[in-house]
Amino acid sequence: MRLPYRPRGVLRADGAAGHRVSLYEPAADLAPFVEHHWIVHWDLRGRAPVRQKVLSHPNVHVVFEQPFPAVYGVVRDIFERELSGVGHVFGIKFRAGGFRPVLGAPVATLTDRVVPAVDLFGPTVVAAGERVLGAAAEPERVALAETWLRGALPAAEPDPAVAETAAIVARITTAPNLFRVDDLAEEVGVPVRRLQRLFAEYVGVGPKWVLRRARLQEVAERAEHGAGIDWAALAADLGYADQAHLTRDFTAAVGTAPSRYARA
Repeated sequence: MRLPYRPRGVLRADGAAGHRVSLYEPAADLAPFVEHHWIVHWDLRGRAPVRQKVLSHPNVHVVFEQPFPAVYGVVRDIFERELSGVGHVFGIKFRAGGFRPVLGAPVATLTDRVVPAVDLFGPTVVAAGERVLGAAAEPERVALAETWLRGALPAAEPDPAVAETAAIVARITTAPNLFRVDDLAEEVGVPVRRLQRLFAEYVGVGPKWVLRRARLQEVAERAEHGAGIDWAALAADLGYADQAHLTRDFTAAVGTAPSRYARA
């Protein structure tokens, strides 16, 4: 089923003329591993290339694209991609923790890396990518990608830490009102050291990074709605010591102050 698109973390989402994004929920048997499938189409003929920037999420993606499919680990800085000409890509966004059983190793080994998918999955992923990208209709692409993924998933018993990790990350990202790792550990009932080990093993980044990124995404989403924001009140809501701390944090990540971002 097609899902509504909420471009949380996508910077300047309203200025992205010439391309569109579609999201599809995964089949029920894949939902423990996959958050959603995404498809980006662009037609920039006669236009300048578009450089899209994203405050990335704590998720691993398998992306069918040219010249070859790739696995994208969590990107701790800004993720950037330039679009030009005409094209499309298909991505599988794994749940936080959901790629650990597929990888068979700590997800932190993929952080800030892009790995050819053939290195992890063998030549079947290349053939699957050709079929997915060659399909005419989006639902057909989803079905082809899911058929391949079922064959790529491990046959072992489900790992309960996958669901545990996904639930903790969802708690952070859906309501960014936790600001300290100690507070998170107390709320979810997990000792801090175990929480840190769990994130390194299953997410690829620490809980402190996920907490901070959720706050920055909230600031960016508020700023996307334009000027007139009470930045001091927002800083207090998000646990910053003051407005200056919010401004420094956002500027360091995005490259511009939040008030200037909102005005633009």
